[in-house]
Amino acid sequence: MTGLGKLIRTTAFKLMAAYLLVFILFAASLLGYFFWNAQRLLGSQINTSINSEINSLSDEYAQGGIVRLASTIEARTRRPGSLLYLVTTPDGEALAGNVTELPDGVLDKPGWRNIPYSRDDGTTNARRTALVRVFDLQDGYKLLVGIDLEDQSRVRAIMFNAALWSAGLIVLLGVAGGWFVARRVLHRLDDINATSRSIMAGDLTRRLKVAGTDDEIDRLASTTNAMLDRIQELMAGLKEVSDNIAHDLKTPLTRLRNHAEEALRTADDVHAYRAALDRTIEESDKLIGTFNALLMIARAEGGRIEGAMNEFDVAEAAHAVAELYEPLAEESGARIVVDAVSPLPLRGNRELISQALANLIDNALKHGPNEEGQPAGDVTIAARREEGHVVLSVADRGAGIAPADRQRVLERFVRLESSRTRPGSGLGLALVSAMVKLHGGAIRLEDNEPGLRVVLELPDRLERPEGAQPRLPLRRPGLRLNG
Repeated sequence: MTGLGKLIRTTAFKLMAAYLLVFILFAASLLGYFFWNAQRLLGSQINTSINSEINSLSDEYAQGGIVRLASTIEARTRRPGSLLYLVTTPDGEALAGNVTELPDGVLDKPGWRNIPYSRDDGTTNARRTALVRVFDLQDGYKLLVGIDLEDQSRVRAIMFNAALWSAGLIVLLGVAGGWFVARRVLHRLDDINATSRSIMAGDLTRRLKVAGTDDEIDRLASTTNAMLDRIQELMAGLKEVSDNIAHDLKTPLTRLRNHAEEALRTADDVHAYRAALDRTIEESDKLIGTFNALLMIARAEGGRIEGAMNEFDVAEAAHAVAELYEPLAEESGARIVVDAVSPLPLRGNRELISQALANLIDNALKHGPNEEGQPAGDVTIAARREEGHVVLSVADRGAGIAPADRQRVLERFVRLESSRTRPGSGLGLALVSAMVKLHGGAIRLEDNEPGLRVVLELPDRLERPEGAQPRLPLRRPGLRLNG
């Protein structure tokens, strides 16, 4: 398709053509009204001038008779730009005036009419057109007063030419402006199409150009670029998760297979086979737990809400989770301290927030012991309200996490070297981060001097887009993952 054909088929060009047509019709109506009104005004002025002149000459005739009338007409015909005058006897003989020839029958009856005539202006006897009024005087005399229509025709021609030139200029400027706008829009759309084709070909780093005009195309490009950034982030996360799954799940799967092979090779009684099956089931449960955690993280990051968002007492929920972990804390020689005063209302999903607290407490208990293997001391759970947010924190007295690693440990399957010897899959903090983002909050890792403090900031009123509904629930009670 040629460039002109593409231009004509653009929406911008069609809109321009439609608006141009509407504007031309409006301009033509406006010019037509002005033309008609000017003609009406000019005609009214002509009629008024002729009537005024006839009334004046009638008075002259009434005061001085035909002689005075003839003398007055002769005097007025000698003025520059004079009107048309003619006075005749009852027999039709011309007595005075500047009209030399009239069509037959013009003076037979009074009234208005347009007539061709010949005028004696001292230089030529040209045929012209005039608007005249015939008036009957006393004693049978006839008076004709008129005005040459040449000036009116000249004014009409000037106005008509002006209207044509105006319409032509409007069309020219409209077409030029429409072409410029359509070409500019088409150029930007071509850039968008070219960039989109590159992105579809696999280059997710390309972005749509933003001209900086803040028009609708710029807003669309900015929104699309934000969407592409999110897609690129998700694709990178998917690739990383796939790599991590392939790397981190290879060892437990290999161990699972080795246990089965060893049982087939060495087991010689029912008890040996049962022990092998128990180890296999234990390894399988760990793998299932890992996949369940990945599924929960994916649903949380995708905005899928497990259950309803209701208002609940987050302080009471913190006490309930702490009570659940007290036996485990006693086994490790630690103590769980809760600093949360009820009521502390929060709108959110109680099960997910309790799950996040459970993961943080589990991490604190498993990673809390210091290098000498001594108990880490208290694990403190705090909940308070601050400026429209509910702030939850879980702090331990362990070795903590270096500032350079605090953002990295929120990713999937990330385990620091100090944690390699401890059980875990590296998904606990990633799951907490996904749940916090689902509630529109933020997560921070701080130094507890010594130890680590994980702070969750949650808005006390969850805002969801209008019409959003909870998605299909994922019911996995008791799912706990340490990082």
